[in-house]
Amino acid sequence: MRRLLPSLVCLVLAVAACGGSPGGSGGDGPIKVGLIVSLTGNYTPLGSEDKKAVELAVEQVNAQGGLLGRTVELVTRDDKTAPDQGIVAYNQIKGEIDALIGPVFSNSALAVEPLAQRDKMPYLSLAPAQEQVEPIKSYIFVTPALSSMYAERYLQYIQAQGIKTIAVAWDSKSAYSVSGHKSMVALAPKYNVTIAVDEPYETTNSDFSAVFQHVRDSAAEALVFWGSGAPGVTAAKQYVASGLKTPLFLTASQASKLWLEPMGRDAEGMTVQSAIGVVGDHLPAGKQKQIIDQMAKPYQQKHGYPPPQFAQDGYSASLLLFEAIRKAGSTDKTKIQQALESMDLITPNGRFRYSPTDHSGLSPEFISVNTVKNGQFVPTDWAKEQLTKTVTAAG
Repeated sequence: MRRLLPSLVCLVLAVAACGGSPGGSGGDGPIKVGLIVSLTGNYTPLGSEDKKAVELAVEQVNAQGGLLGRTVELVTRDDKTAPDQGIVAYNQIKGEIDALIGPVFSNSALAVEPLAQRDKMPYLSLAPAQEQVEPIKSYIFVTPALSSMYAERYLQYIQAQGIKTIAVAWDSKSAYSVSGHKSMVALAPKYNVTIAVDEPYETTNSDFSAVFQHVRDSAAEALVFWGSGAPGVTAAKQYVASGLKTPLFLTASQASKLWLEPMGRDAEGMTVQSAIGVVGDHLPAGKQKQIIDQMAKPYQQKHGYPPPQFAQDGYSASLLLFEAIRKAGSTDKTKIQQALESMDLITPNGRFRYSPTDHSGLSPEFISVNTVKNGQFVPTDWAKEQLTKTVTAAG
C-alpha cells in the first residue's frame, strides 16, 4: 500500500504512533547526517542552495521532536567543486555519520559513490548523472530527476510543439551534461526528432559564437543547451547578443535566481526546465502542492526569495532520508537502505517510488517546461496541462 506523507508534522506523529525507540541502533545521541556540497568553486551557487534547504528540513524535524526521539545533526563539508575534494570530505566524516546527502556536482558524486557503496553508507545523491544508478548500486540513491528524464521531457515538449529538427550543445567535461546529451541522442528517434547540430564545448569556454553560427547555418528549429554553473549564464547572454532567432531551451540547472538575476531582462521569453517544486504556485491544490508549500513558504521567509531548483533537491533528499530512518526504526545502515528501497513518498521534487530495481524513483511527469515571464519561471501551457494531470492523480 502506498504511503504519502504531506508534512514533517505527520512524519513525527507517525514515529510516535509506531512507538519508535528513542535510541535506535546508535544510542540516544543525535542522528548525524553527512552533507557534502560545493560551497566554493564553480558549483557554489548550486551547493549553497542545497545546504540552505537541508538545514531548513533539519530545523523543521527537530522542532517537531526529531526522529526516533533524537535530534538530527548535520555534519557539513565542502567538496570545492572537485572530485578529489569530494573524496577527502567523505573520508573525513564517514566514521561519524549515519547517512550521506550530496554532492551536487556530478563528477564529485561519481567519485564518492564507490566509497559509500563499499562502506554500506546510505547515500542520497544531489546530482542527476545517470551512471550513479545504472547499474544499480544497493546503497546509492538519486534525488534529482535523472539527466535522461530531463532529455525525455524536453523531447516530449518539442514533439508537442511540432518541432522536427534541433541543435544540441553540451559540456563535455560535465557528467550531468554528457549524460543528458547521450540520452537526448538515444531518445530523439522515439519522438521523430532529428539532431542537426551536435556541438560539444568545455566548462571553461567563454565564447559560444561558433556554436550559434553553426545553429544559424542549420535547419534547427530549437537549440537545447546542456550545462551548469557559469556556462549557462555566459551562453544565454551571448545568445541574446548574437541575434540568433532559433529558440534557446535551457535545462533545470538554470532554474534559479542565480541564473535569473545576472540575466535580467535578457531572460524574458527563454525556455527553462525545472522540478515541479519550482512552479508550485501554479499548481492546483493537493498533496503535491501542500508538500511544496511546506518548504517554499519558510524558505522564502528565511532567505527572501523562492527556493530554486537545487534547494528542491536538498529538501527532497532530507524528507526521503528522514522517512527511511523512521521506517527503519533505527540508524542501522542496512535497515535504512532497505527502507529506501521500499519508499513511496511525495516530496517537492515529486513522488518517489524507489525499488530494488529503481534507485532514481522519479519519472519525467514531475518535470516542468517553463518560460520566463517578468523574472519568474512560469509553466508553458503544455506543461501546466501535464502537471495538473500529475498533481490531480496524486490526490
